[in-house]
Amino acid sequence: MTMRPRLRSLAWLSAGLLAGLAAGLALPIVRGQAPAKPAGPLRSARVTWAEAPATRADWGELRAHFEGETFGLGGALAAVAVIKPGQENHPPHQHSDEEFLFVTEGSGRWHLDGKEFPAAKADAIYAAPWVMHGIKNTGGVPLTWVVFKWNSKGVKAPEAPKKD
Repeated sequence: MTMRPRLRSLAWLSAGLLAGLAAGLALPIVRGQAPAKPAGPLRSARVTWAEAPATRADWGELRAHFEGETFGLGGALAAVAVIKPGQENHPPHQHSDEEFLFVTEGSGRWHLDGKEFPAAKADAIYAAPWVMHGIKNTGGVPLTWVVFKWNSKGVKAPEAPKKD
């Protein structure tokens, strides 16, 4: 029997998950300055959209609200990206970190482990280490998504798979 997670409202995602992660993934950021690498774990903080360091490109923008080491994570990223219609922030890729990705507005196509799936509001994927993944906006309005990416302290990241 396959166990499926119970669906919860988007309010749970935005309130519960963000609040819970923010407690451990926080870093004070001064608007207009690159965040300094903190000594030790990130500090608890609130970071607004306007305060989050932005990466802007032809495809749209990504705001990295929290980035760095936490008490339990060797490296973490909590960010929001907005992708323009017909664009993707980068082609499908892989890395040693784990990721949760959640669509909050718009629609597009997920790429996950060689397969393509529709991506719509409140949909999510989990990408294990070294699994190819990505998202493209195939809709007519901006696609907004949230990413939580991390590697754990004390847990060795899996080695990259050998290419045939």
